[in-house]
Amino acid sequence: MQLVVARIGRAHGIKGEVTVEVRTDEPELRLGPGAVLATEPASTGPLTVETGRVHSGRLLLRFAGVGDRTGAEALRNTLLIAEVDPQDMPEDPDEYYDHQLMDLDVVLADDTEVGRITEITHLPSQDLFIVERPDGTEVMIPFVEEIVTEIDLVEQRAVIDPPPGLIDDNAVVAAGSDDDEGDGTRPDGARKGEPS
Repeated sequence: MQLVVARIGRAHGIKGEVTVEVRTDEPELRLGPGAVLATEPASTGPLTVETGRVHSGRLLLRFAGVGDRTGAEALRNTLLIAEVDPQDMPEDPDEYYDHQLMDLDVVLADDTEVGRITEITHLPSQDLFIVERPDGTEVMIPFVEEIVTEIDLVEQRAVIDPPPGLIDDNAVVAAGSDDDEGDGTRPDGARKGEPS
């Protein structure tokens, strides 16, 4: 199975290095020296990672045969694609590869259908499921333990316990005026195991 693991950004310096937007939780495995990656567009590759280093919080890669800024700049916006065994699982049992989560049915604890995962967005603070609802609209679900309570790869479903307003328009404002009693939830969401 082929998975996009990064997108090449700007050239960095004059010796052929490029910045990359990482799209994998295992960059050291997928983007390490010696890794051979297919590309999109295909005419650009395959590319072999020669060196990699982190500079100012960004991963910089240099590819075999690309030794100057001009060559590096020609790779801009190229997608890097790794061949991954679909049976591979991350070492941590609470982690999943994107391809394992794509197309999972999203349901509430009572089996009420919410939708289907169509995209996973990786943000610095957390990952988000983009879920297509039956009516065609989309909703974003933070992939955090307090909201996504179960991932069942056998049944192909993700069970969620959303706070009010996440998947509907019935948001309750907890920090209202002094005469509001609120609903007991905290703005950052109830932690697992705490009463709401």
